[in-house]
Amino acid sequence: MINLVDFMATLFYLTLIILVIVLIILTIKAIKTLIKVDKVIDDINEKSSKLDGVFNIIDTTTSVALDMSDALATFIKSGIENIFRKRDKDE
Repeated sequence: MINLVDFMATLFYLTLIILVIVLIILTIKAIKTLIKVDKVIDDINEKSSKLDGVFNIIDTTTSVALDMSDALATFIKSGIENIFRKRDKDE
């Protein structure tokens, strides 16, 4: 007759072996997935580095436009201040 303790021990060991095999398979699949993700990230980095020049041009253009608008605002402000100063002097 089969002893219950031996049966449970055998069942436990079989379950443990199946679990280890499943974990090994999942680990291998995870490593393959990480390799694919790494390739995609490298591809994205390569393509984005090609666009750095375009972004630098846009940044420079924006800076120049901002400087021009600041200069124009300062010019208009000083013109309005001069108009009000002339009125105050006339009175």
